[in-house]
Amino acid sequence: MLSCSHTMGFAEWQWQQLSRHRLLGAALLGVMLTASGCRGLPRVVAQPEPPGASQEQPPAVETLIVATGSIEAPMIYTGSTQPAEAVTLRAQTEGQITALTVDVGDAVAPGQPLAQIDANLLTVGVNQAQAELTARQSEVAQAEAAVSDAQTLVEQARLQVQQARIDADRFQQLAVAGAASDQAAEQAQLTLDIAQQALLSAQEQVVTRQQAVNAAQGRVAAQGATVDQTQERLSFATARSPLNGRVLSRLVEAGDYVQTGAVLMTLGDLATLHVELAVSELDLAQITRGQPVQVRLDAFPDEVFSGRVTRISPAADGTTRLVPVEVTFGNPAGQLGSGLLARVQFLSAGEAQVVIPESALETGPPGADPTVFVVQGAEENATVQARPVELGDRGNGQVEILAGLNPGDALVVRSDRPLEEGQSVRLSLLSEPRQ
Repeated sequence: MLSCSHTMGFAEWQWQQLSRHRLLGAALLGVMLTASGCRGLPRVVAQPEPPGASQEQPPAVETLIVATGSIEAPMIYTGSTQPAEAVTLRAQTEGQITALTVDVGDAVAPGQPLAQIDANLLTVGVNQAQAELTARQSEVAQAEAAVSDAQTLVEQARLQVQQARIDADRFQQLAVAGAASDQAAEQAQLTLDIAQQALLSAQEQVVTRQQAVNAAQGRVAAQGATVDQTQERLSFATARSPLNGRVLSRLVEAGDYVQTGAVLMTLGDLATLHVELAVSELDLAQITRGQPVQVRLDAFPDEVFSGRVTRISPAADGTTRLVPVEVTFGNPAGQLGSGLLARVQFLSAGEAQVVIPESALETGPPGADPTVFVVQGAEENATVQARPVELGDRGNGQVEILAGLNPGDALVVRSDRPLEEGQSVRLSLLSEPRQ
């Protein structure tokens, strides 16, 4: 009995010791977990909310400004901006560039001098051609003077013929009357014949000398053309702008020697820009010439530019089956340049409808008209108004509103609790601001 009692007491003592170790281990584990949570795990402190506290503030709502659009997925293609008109300015004569008056980005006007090529040899050529023209003109003057002299001789010969004819007639009458010899009458007739031959000779001289004048005038005209050509070649030494625009690139510097046809610079009219797009043949049926488009540029993310389709190629690429389409939009401020990435969205030619997310609809009892909530009033005292709406087509999570909403309305798309007509609300930070 004593032995048994002693055994029972020892076992009880072991159990008590084991219980103490377990309690101590649990306490240490709790301390370790607490310390570990402070270092790496997020601490979530729950603060009990007094009953009814959530009802003290108005419901928080997220709003969307109603706009027109389409329930169809937008058709967007990318391309690069290009000037409406671009010109490659080339050297029209060879020589050393002596001056450049513009650099990349400078504005240019029609006729403005942009580059000057050494024109000394061309100037010498013009002077020589001009001197030769002066000599040819002198020949014309001499030939015309000879014609004038020949015409004077003709007039003299004509007077001599007249006098010889009078004398021949008179001697003929005297010979018939016996007052003069037949020999004298024959001599007078011979004198008349000689005078007539002299007149014919003088007239032929006029014709010959007039032909010399015509030939000299032809040489003057030919030399005048030569002068014009040399002067035109001289004008080629000055490269001028053919358009209003800006310098897009410049490939030469002052002092460079260029050959005829060498590229000097490129110019572009940036008042209107083009974007070349490669459109899928599957979308071609939805694109027409003159169709409105919206152009967004990564360089100006906050601006939208309106344009139109100006050209649709009649031939698709044989490999890719893509069709070249050109859109054009204005650049009146001149802040846009060439080579910018452009995202072009083709707009529907039909009448745009008000489109909202389907999630904004409030469904009532079966048979009741769907409604939406619209925020009224200023932000500090905003309330909601329930509006019945007439629905159109649905698609892509959107629904057309045929009646009941107007563009610019602040539509409630999300709320933290059910809403009631005329209830005050708070606008969340995600709400779109009203204009």
